Amino acid sequence: MTSARRWLALAALVTAARLCHSGVLWVEEAYPAAAAVRMLHGAVPYRDFFFDKPPLAPLVYLAWGALPGAATRLAGAAYVLLCAWLALGLASKLWSDREGWLAAGLTAFFLTFYVPAATIPLAPDLLMVAPHLAAMRLLAGRRPLAAGAMAGAAMAVHTKGLFVLAALLAWSPASIAPLLAGFAGATALPLLPLAAMGALNGYWEQVWVWGSAYASDPLYANPWTAGAGRTANWLGFHAALAVGAAMAIPKQKRLIAWIAIALAGALLGGRFFPRYYFLPLVPLIIAASGGLARGRARYALLLLLIPLIRFGPRYVQLAAGGASNWSDTAMARDSHEAALLVAREASPGATIFVWGYRPEILWESRLRVGAPFLDSQPLTGVLADRHLTESRATFPALAEANRRRLRDTSPDIVVDGLGPANPALAIGAYPDLREWLAGYRETGRTPGSIVYRRIH
Repeated sequence: MTSARRWLALAALVTAARLCHSGVLWVEEAYPAAAAVRMLHGAVPYRDFFFDKPPLAPLVYLAWGALPGAATRLAGAAYVLLCAWLALGLASKLWSDREGWLAAGLTAFFLTFYVPAATIPLAPDLLMVAPHLAAMRLLAGRRPLAAGAMAGAAMAVHTKGLFVLAALLAWSPASIAPLLAGFAGATALPLLPLAAMGALNGYWEQVWVWGSAYASDPLYANPWTAGAGRTANWLGFHAALAVGAAMAIPKQKRLIAWIAIALAGALLGGRFFPRYYFLPLVPLIIAASGGLARGRARYALLLLLIPLIRFGPRYVQLAAGGASNWSDTAMARDSHEAALLVAREASPGATIFVWGYRPEILWESRLRVGAPFLDSQPLTGVLADRHLTESRATFPALAEANRRRLRDTSPDIVVDGLGPANPALAIGAYPDLREWLAGYRETGRTPGSIVYRRIH
């Protein structure tokens, strides 16, 4: 098969799979997309609204106007093909073209057939895959300054870009000076416009201070037991890569350090969500391509049937419109219903505020946000990974100060997307917000959302 036909086959697979999800807005992608919509309205992240992710993620969505649906899915397909191309170049440099094409195919496959909430959204963890691959490709090509710059680009997407830099340093300790120079330059580059717009302090507080507190408050009572189970589960679905990597490591011992550093980055913070494992997925694919390309090792590729059988049929169901009862799309369906209610209530120029972690409503409604918050985490102090079932605040003092800021705003429409699931965290459950909420009347509700309109 010619190179052109291989790319056409990969493009057809990836594009078809992603277009199946055109009718689903995943919360992991909705947060940076909602930030991009705010930016289209002229707002500056960190200064005009709270945003706890690095700045590059929402900028990516500006490339197609942060339009949901097919536009976002086509952009996702193009991104996966970019990752496959970078994997091709890196594995070809380390091994040969045969391994390179295998790496490209494995990249496209595993960025398609795994948990859809992780693989489909262009969220920060997925967006870090391309600069991760590019950094290692540049280092393998003896361009450490550019490799360090790519690690800096990874950090502009996700704070775990630090682990990309650590992997580069472990791979080539002799290149420490140019690697650090490239990383420092690329890291400083996005800070200059933030400083010019008065957003630098907000960036530090929201991304780094908030992020470090988030990482220090694990989700599980015994995080390492949970982590061992989650990691074993992930390796089960990626068994073909594990087998191939084990075969390749004796030939490229530097792969051990790369995999270990990337896995440490995935486990940091004790949460172990599927999307976190994109960090070790990169070195595992490259290692596996070196072990699976020849001889009987190819039979291990039959292990690809595990994720294909588990996740493949769901794409067919989605294409046929059969996802109406899926539990993992229930929130997305409710957000769509809530967005329709908002559209019914919204007059031209109306503003909105959504209580809860429901950025899909903001993304789909595309209204101006009438408060400096895209969600209620900074207002309750309760992290979104637990606020549907718990009410323990990680940041109580900060939350109280932010609620005072909220009382100074008057958005036209308020959506409580948290109270129906956890009444203890309902917007009306906070005494210091009751007088403010009294200026609104309920106009509609869904099973998971209550829509209020300001009384004029």
